[in-house]
Parts: sequence; structure tokens; C-alpha cells
Amino acid sequence: MIRLLAIAALLAASPVAAAPTPVELTAPGPQGSLAGTLLDPDPKGPLVLIIPGSGPTDRDGNSPLGVAGGPYRQLAEALAAKGIATLRIDKRGLFGSRAAVADPNAATTGGYADDVQAWSKVARAKTGRKCVWLLGHSEGGMVALVAAQRPEGLCGIILVSAIGRPMGTVLREQLNANPMNAPILAPALGAIDSLEAGKLVPQATLPAPIQPLFADKLQGYWIDLMSHDPAKLIASVKLPVLILQGTRDIQVSVADAEALKRAQPKAVLTLLPGINHVLRPVASDDRMANIATYADATLPISPDVAAAVVGFVNGSGKSD
Repeated sequence: MIRLLAIAALLAASPVAAAPTPVELTAPGPQGSLAGTLLDPDPKGPLVLIIPGSGPTDRDGNSPLGVAGGPYRQLAEALAAKGIATLRIDKRGLFGSRAAVADPNAATTGGYADDVQAWSKVARAKTGRKCVWLLGHSEGGMVALVAAQRPEGLCGIILVSAIGRPMGTVLREQLNANPMNAPILAPALGAIDSLEAGKLVPQATLPAPIQPLFADKLQGYWIDLMSHDPAKLIASVKLPVLILQGTRDIQVSVADAEALKRAQPKAVLTLLPGINHVLRPVASDDRMANIATYADATLPISPDVAAAVVGFVNGSGKSD
């Protein structure tokens, strides 16, 4: 079932729970502890584990690369107000999880999935839940899909702005979408071809503007990420699945969400009109205006995101 919703009214109509006190938790990582924050307004309610997106994104959803205002923190607080517990986490090697690995650039999707499994065990032991819901945003959606191949202790998965095609395909589309990339497009696409084939591309041979994207230290990560096909992963998931996709997301398209839905027909697909990649409402299709919302710490996320999650987990993974 595909749903196109503007559902802030549903969220506003629900009873409001008292704001819980944040609790700092740790989980075992490869070389040291992983760190996260638990908000638990109702010990009898569902618990959602929020998996961060790509790059140096912290547990609140902020990034030094240009995201401010804590979209994950805002989502956690909105869910807490409706009685839904959340655990949001720092990725291995970064922020509170710095000690977990020596080099965060050496991370892989499988490694992140291992950390999610560790968090699931800690969360269930700490809170007494039988299972947790995985909510993966952006790249975190791929991590959730890999983690869900081992379903023990998981209630289901929620994919928010998650790619539905191999990462190389999505990268090509993103690069082609910006006319300003024309001078570097050929070498960038060539680099993607090589990385998909498992071959390293010396950073120094690439044009300067794309060297940070394909830095030598990141190429192992890219090779690993490009080896995963989200459509194949979701097809094998037996748990309830919600696919949430904003219609003004300029990083991940509605086509990605539809590809995931085709691969797993039992999944619920909910399209959020006017919402962008960082879960904020955008008034037009102007690309620069969309990007400007990322770093605007004063902007709230759309209440429709939390409303969709609340409806899904409270319905035990069923659509309305």
C-alpha cells in the first residue's frame, strides 16, 4: 500500500507524554565503547533505535559538513511526546563513540550493522523490551537492512530517505543532476566505475574538486558500500517495513522508495509531500533554498515524520 500523507493533524491529536530525562548509554564496540542517548517516556511502549546517515553525522543528526538543528534529536523528542522511546547513537570512531575504532574512515556497512546488533542487545537488557525497531536515515537505511538480515530481537525496520538502488547508481544520478559538475563529470563517473569493480583510484589522479569525495582513505568504505544492493536486502527481510520518503529530497528520490517497495511488496510506503532529506519542509523546488535548510538550526523538522512513525509502530507494523 502506498500512502501520500500530510498527517501533522494526527500527531497533534494524540495525547502528549511527559518529557523524559535523557539517559546516556554505552554498548561494546570493536576496540572501545559506543555511546548513545535513550529517551524512554513509557517503559511499556515501543523503542526505536535511530541509525545515523552518512559522513560525520552525530546522534542528534548534526554534521560539521553542513547540517544543524539536530533533526534526529527533534524526531526523538517528537516521538517521546507520543510515548515512543528512542535510542540515538554516535557512529563508531566519531563523537562519543571515538574509542570504538582507531580509524572511523575504515568503517564498513557490515561493521555499522554489528554495532546496531550490539545496541539492540543493550537496549533490550536496559529497558526490558523484547524487541526494538530500527530506524535508518539515509545511509543508515542500508545499515538497517544489513542488520535486519539477523532479525532476532528486532520488531521491524523504518527506512527514512534510504536509497533503493546500488550506491554507484545513486551517486551517478546525483552528479549528473548538478550542471556545475560538467567539468569533473567524466573522471567522477570513471572513479565510480572503478570502485564498483573493487578497484582503488589514486586520489592524486583525480581533479581537485572531487578528491575529497574519493579520498584514498575513503575508498575502502565506498567499495564496501557499493557492493550492497538495497533491493536484494529488503526482499529478504521478513519483518514489518515502513519506507518514508520526502517528495522534495534532492539526495534520495521517490524512485528509490518505489524501488524498495517493488522489491518488498509487503512494505508500507509513505510519501511525505514537500519534505527534504533532512526531514524539513521546503516550499518550492528551488535547489539552493532546499540546501539552505540543512544548516538552519532554527528550522523544525516536519511533524509528519514522527506521525508516520508513531502510526506504524503503534499499529505493530501495519498501515492505516
